[in-house]
Amino acid sequence: MFNRTRCLQITAALASISLLSGCSLFSDSSGDGAKRIVVGTTSAPSTLDPAAAWDGSWELYRNVYQTLLAFPTGATKPQPDAAQSCDFTDSGNESYRCVLKKGLKFSDGETLDAKAVKHSLDRIMTIDAPAGPKALFGSLDKIETPDAQTVVFHLKTPDATFPFVLGSPAASLVAPKEYPADKLRDDGKVTGSGPYTLESYKEASEAVLNSNGSYTGFANRRNDGVTIRYFADSKKMIAALRGKEIDATYRGLSAQEVKDLQSPEAHNEGVQVVENVGSEIRYLVFNPRDPQVAKLPVRQAIAQIVDRGALVSKVYQGTAEPLYSMVPKGVVGHKTPFYDKYGQADVAKAKNILKTAGITQPVDLTFWYTTDRYGASTAEEFTELKRQLEESGLFKITLRGQPWKAFQEGYKKGDYPVFGRGWFPDFPDPDNFIAPFVGKDNAVGTPYDAPVITGELLPKSRRESDRSAGVHEFEQAQQIFADDVRLLPLWQGKLYVVARDDIAGAERALDPQTVMQVWELYRKTSW
Repeated sequence: MFNRTRCLQITAALASISLLSGCSLFSDSSGDGAKRIVVGTTSAPSTLDPAAAWDGSWELYRNVYQTLLAFPTGATKPQPDAAQSCDFTDSGNESYRCVLKKGLKFSDGETLDAKAVKHSLDRIMTIDAPAGPKALFGSLDKIETPDAQTVVFHLKTPDATFPFVLGSPAASLVAPKEYPADKLRDDGKVTGSGPYTLESYKEASEAVLNSNGSYTGFANRRNDGVTIRYFADSKKMIAALRGKEIDATYRGLSAQEVKDLQSPEAHNEGVQVVENVGSEIRYLVFNPRDPQVAKLPVRQAIAQIVDRGALVSKVYQGTAEPLYSMVPKGVVGHKTPFYDKYGQADVAKAKNILKTAGITQPVDLTFWYTTDRYGASTAEEFTELKRQLEESGLFKITLRGQPWKAFQEGYKKGDYPVFGRGWFPDFPDPDNFIAPFVGKDNAVGTPYDAPVITGELLPKSRRESDRSAGVHEFEQAQQIFADDVRLLPLWQGKLYVVARDDIAGAERALDPQTVMQVWELYRKTSW
């Protein structure tokens, strides 16, 4: 999924660039402030069952499901949510115990106790859904429930990042009676214990959320309910915002749309733009099953040709910046190994790489991208990549786009030689920009055997409770990525929440995982 400064904080401070100041807002307990909010996004859930999703579905999960720990806005480490307390009980970071709050209930009245927690996480491992989050729990050995309020997680190896995983929507808690232990729930409903209940859901269209009266957690709801509308086209979403059909938008705006919305004309129309510190990244994945992509010189030549500066300038117009590592700027341990190794785009160097490998004819490749997940700029981005590579005379590129569900099925089956992905961190730690991309069952669906990373560097870093102490290991891992070129980082983006002027709370609406906390949004009650 999935949004760090100093000591693992990705986005502790959010910077509003056009919120009105000096208004001394606003009651959240009476008057108009509590009225239903309508939010638009292009990131529709791929499934409603948390055991099956490691993607943008987390946007909905954070608001309807609860986790033992969570990341309130500004948090540098996970804080209690369903749990009263959680701690490692040994010096080796191999046994983690959580004590639950008393009296917790799911929205159907079922008790949320230690057995429900165990059920929720065990089913992730048992079902092992192709696009599910099982890989995030790779260090988990077994779960014990010594009493109704206590859960003990025994880990296979030391893992100081485990609390961060428990704080992500991957660890969403579900009602045992409604969610089978060995298969996914498929009735289109949700039974959780989060701030909201899911009143109704129309796939790829709309989710209606109502306040959950039995919720006990960190979230302070500032509205009565939220309707989330899902758009396949960001132009229609912006039209809906300007037409006052929706109150706010998040994810999926093109760079030009952001620029237009930041204009004085848009401000005069009653629209505000909130710019957030971002750790969203975009990258290419190379599938070695393809005979051409399997050749390291081919991948190196592409890395040598791609001009990130031109890509960002032409397509993203200042809403993103070039990225030369899978670990983005602002995250502990960030380096620039792709720049250090390849420098500026250089066609002559790329030609020499291929010639030395005996490759003298243009290389035919197909690049795949999703048409409805990351916004309208994705197609423009791949058109620019095609232009750069073909102008070198060294490549012939065919572009193919697919809607997210079909795209996801394709890359999971290994059908695509080269494809584009986006990454929003699962939890605020540099480990989460390295570990998800390596190993057999990684997040990109293309096995990447990197034994030094998986067998040495990550285990060593995970022994450190002080996460900044693992910087050297993270730097080494980034260098291996640059040497292998199995992944090619392209850019790091900013995140934007756009809202009508009568909506407050947008500057707090993204948690440190850059997941939307819709409970922060409310209507201003005075000016």
